Amino acid sequence: MSASHLLYLHGFRSSPQSTKARKVADWVQRHRPDLHWWCPQLPPSPRSAMQLIADGIAGWPHERMAVVGSSLGGFYATVVAERFGCPAVLLNPAVDPARDLAAHIGETTAWHSDERFFFRPEYVDELRALAPVTITRPERYFAVIAKGDEVLDWQEMHARYAGCRIKLLDGSDHALSDFDDHLPDVVRFLGITS
Repeated sequence: MSASHLLYLHGFRSSPQSTKARKVADWVQRHRPDLHWWCPQLPPSPRSAMQLIADGIAGWPHERMAVVGSSLGGFYATVVAERFGCPAVLLNPAVDPARDLAAHIGETTAWHSDERFFFRPEYVDELRALAPVTITRPERYFAVIAKGDEVLDWQEMHARYAGCRIKLLDGSDHALSDFDDHLPDVVRFLGITS
């Protein structure tokens, strides 16, 4: 069954203005304008981010929705897929963001603006509390993982999503600068091809 609603979740310090989010939004606008598209600006607090997401998709038909998430958004997308039973595409997904982001406590800036925000110590605990214990239905997931990721360990991502459909890239980078090459696989997996 084809999705009628598509959620895109950006990564840490990122926004709906990220290159990948804009590319997916442009594809939807050009090929599937009937699709309900939502890419919210996620707050720094993981608890608040998940509450925003849950509130935003509360009225969606969960059997007809799908989620795409990049980096920290991939972690959130896994939480969404496990809670709501929808397909998920993960782009270099964060596997243990509580561990990784503990080094980023304090004031930081967003990539796509000069906006400053605080990543607070309690956010690490919020991430720990959200972490799904297991992947219940591997067939629900498609992960695009770059061996050239300079931020996250590709082997850890690969192990976390073992049994899921995985596209393992020999090079590329954390941002998936070659995302145009992978977008057709993303829309095909989600069943939203035009």
